[in-house]
Amino acid sequence: MTTSNRRWRVAAMPTEHLETSHFDLETVDLPEVLDGQVKCRVLWISIDAAQRAWFQGATYRSAIQVGDTMPAFAIGQVVESHSDDFAVGDIVTGHLGWQDYAVVEPDDLQRLVPTEKLSYYLSVLGITGLTAYFGLLDVGQAKPGETVVVSGAAGATGALVGQIAKLQGCRVVGICGSPEKQKWLTDELGFDAAVSYRDDHFRKSLKDACPDGIDVFFDNVGGVTLDTALSVMAHRGRVVCCGVVSQYDTTNPSRGVRGTPGVLIVKSITMRGFLYTDYSDRSDEGLHALQGWLADGSLTVTEDILEGLENAPEGLIGVLNGTNVGKRMIHVADPS
Repeated sequence: MTTSNRRWRVAAMPTEHLETSHFDLETVDLPEVLDGQVKCRVLWISIDAAQRAWFQGATYRSAIQVGDTMPAFAIGQVVESHSDDFAVGDIVTGHLGWQDYAVVEPDDLQRLVPTEKLSYYLSVLGITGLTAYFGLLDVGQAKPGETVVVSGAAGATGALVGQIAKLQGCRVVGICGSPEKQKWLTDELGFDAAVSYRDDHFRKSLKDACPDGIDVFFDNVGGVTLDTALSVMAHRGRVVCCGVVSQYDTTNPSRGVRGTPGVLIVKSITMRGFLYTDYSDRSDEGLHALQGWLADGSLTVTEDILEGLENAPEGLIGVLNGTNVGKRMIHVADPS
């Protein structure tokens, strides 16, 4: 039985941009599995831009500290159990971290009975898919014929939001960072248009792509991108605040709303933030819809998979710099 564990430890707090030097891959002894606890082999690790925000302070979870195992949501398999709730061999999800093995309390795990490949439960059938589904349809209230714009459109959540919006009969415009991603969004995912925030004439390009204004803006980016989209909103438009990736990779994120309330008032715009956990009691509804679209081929699932635990830091840094297309994750091991 394995008694040692590779883990990525937070070695230093970033003073500006996140670098590989802020992490240290070390081999440590696994703690004893106490009565009631469960030991899991980590199989798949989710890489999310929000992980960088955890360095900035407490959010919906406690702030990261030097010495911590880098936290992350993951899929694992139970390899030792001192709990009546889980048996050896069970596939589970939970915040298992950047490591080979995790010893956790059973309340921190959820059993998974997979009917699709495991990676889907970190993408379309996991937090990403549920975030896209409820954010667009419940928070954004997207309706047929409306114009939906999504920032971070080539990323994990954005790519699904755009496709779900098309399934609802909306006109969809994606915001991304390269001509290659623009082409991918329109040619492969069926977006009606895509614009680049790096374009010198970004506002004009966005306005041209949305001649009747933006009815729903699903924002994963914040910052200048949000400011620009607000100026193109339609009357009674809705802004869905899902992420702020432009403000994550820094120790001095922008604060305050400044002139935003005036824009909201003049155009009667609604702006609302949310977490997927707000819909925990409706997760079956979202999963049923997503599984249906997956089964009939309506959704294209794009996963950006890196092999090996050793690639976790580069994986996160890449997401912060927009190198991923679709959902990035780390494949650590296969189930036994």
